[in-house]
Amino acid sequence: MKKNILISTGGTGGHVIPALILFDHLNQEFNVILSTDKRGKKFINKNKHSYHLINVSNLENNIMLFPLKALSFLSSLMKSFYLIKKKKINIIFSTGGYMSLPVCIVGKLLGIDIFLFEPNAILGKSNLFLIKYAKKVICYYSEIKNFPNLYKKKIKIIEPLMRKSTYISKKNLNLNFKNQINIVVIGGSQGAEFFDNISTELFKNLSKKIKINVLQQVSNINKYKEIQNIYETCGINYKLFKFDENLTDILGGFNLALTRCGASTMAELVQLNVPFIGIPFPYAKDDHQYLNAIEYEKKNCCWIFRQKKGLDLELLNLIFKISKNDHIYKDKYESTVKVSNNNNWNKINKKLIEIVNEY
Repeated sequence: MKKNILISTGGTGGHVIPALILFDHLNQEFNVILSTDKRGKKFINKNKHSYHLINVSNLENNIMLFPLKALSFLSSLMKSFYLIKKKKINIIFSTGGYMSLPVCIVGKLLGIDIFLFEPNAILGKSNLFLIKYAKKVICYYSEIKNFPNLYKKKIKIIEPLMRKSTYISKKNLNLNFKNQINIVVIGGSQGAEFFDNISTELFKNLSKKIKINVLQQVSNINKYKEIQNIYETCGINYKLFKFDENLTDILGGFNLALTRCGASTMAELVQLNVPFIGIPFPYAKDDHQYLNAIEYEKKNCCWIFRQKKGLDLELLNLIFKISKNDHIYKDKYESTVKVSNNNNWNKINKKLIEIVNEY
């Protein structure tokens, strides 16, 4: 008899996208259902993944609204209880974040096995709270900051989760920067206002020296017209977008990326052999984007910069230097090839099924 698995997620794409990938890995072997909150549902294509909505209030924000939020949290506990009992859930997967707390709390009270997913190099608050109740913690790294030594035996290491389409998408084969640089700008599932601002000055100056083709994620819809005007005035070939769930299908057509440092984004870029310039979001909880990025810097797949004033000039100098010296780029490119050759869908699929079937 197939096990019934509930994957709880929500919030940002950093939580939801791995949940969808977990769903696709486990769905053929087990009966899998998905729950999310209102924020997370915008990252889910209903035609591909159905879901149950359990909205959760963040009890930490705005103490004046605590009574109302407490009632809302109680409601989410009741909805979680109803869903778990109705679907006869055997295992709960949480991809982190406070939106998974009600599901996991009810699961613990009902004696259901809880598996945590932690893709970052630092343990998140919700996972830290739940870790004592979890059977296993699925991670990308064996050494994770803030991970209690008492529970390290619970760690199960897998390769980074990526959408199945990533493994069959065309990879970057363009190592020639002499004629044109094809650069993609990715701000993460929510975009990045910082990139809206820095990219225009950077690419305006870069286009004076090198021909560039730009694919750019724009976070603020009001910025579209301003960015368009600048790029058209400079004669830059460009395309702007807000959010594209099929982005991996075309990433291989670019040979350089300027990006935030979300775990999924970096994994997909490296898998498609696109060296990247990473600028971690400086206000991310526990600076987890920077810690994630350092892992790829150790593998020689990227360049990492801290967000600061004058960064556009540093980036301009780096990209111009890369365009003039093939060896600088090829060194990074070959490192991405080495990493990507070790990753495949079936390998991760087998590992995940083994983890579930241990119980």
